[in-house]
Amino acid sequence: MSCFHATILTIFPEMFPGSLAYSLAGSAMKKRIWSIDTINIRDFGITKHKNVDDTACGGGNGLIMRPDVLGLALDKALDQRPGSKIYYPSPRGVPLTQELSKKIAQEKNIIILCGRFEGIDERVIDEYNAMQISLGDYVLSGGEVAALSILDSVVRLLPGVLVNQETLQEESFEVEEGGFKLIEHPLYTKPVEWRGRKVPEILLSGNHTEIAKWRKEESLRITLERRKRLI
Repeated sequence: MSCFHATILTIFPEMFPGSLAYSLAGSAMKKRIWSIDTINIRDFGITKHKNVDDTACGGGNGLIMRPDVLGLALDKALDQRPGSKIYYPSPRGVPLTQELSKKIAQEKNIIILCGRFEGIDERVIDEYNAMQISLGDYVLSGGEVAALSILDSVVRLLPGVLVNQETLQEESFEVEEGGFKLIEHPLYTKPVEWRGRKVPEILLSGNHTEIAKWRKEESLRITLERRKRLI
């Protein structure tokens, strides 16, 4: 049995596993560290056309995914994996952070409901206590890309996915200074000089105390410049 399982509800099941079939996530899937399956929401659609949406109550532009259709799809997912936590990617959700990804990684089974059109009926969110997650202050065409991003951030945190777990402690939002999370410092490799640009001398000095100090200072500088809200 896999350690972590994700069930994706979508009208485009062919989009999965997508990029998750490659690199670290793909290798981890082959090792059965995690697994994924999909449920096609259209299988529960109404009329001969398998409609999953309808016009908005109260008027307005766009179509809304129907609660009766989504409810049947979610019930099937929960029958297959009882107790699964349900997530719904939405611009109205809480921001996806490293801490949230860590919490999701502690789950055994999760369900990600991918919305389309203008969104889903609010009653579905209330009925299933779905947690809404936002990738940022912008709108996507659907929840599939967001679902892939959420899973990518979670799977790499699962035990056994990364050979060297210590690398996780040096990444953005893991480095700490005064209790605050910082963005990762700049990274360099060989050659020492490339197109007239040189690796900072401190990184070539061999003085690991000073190197660590420089990296912490750079993390703080970049965080102040680009994500001051973290501090």
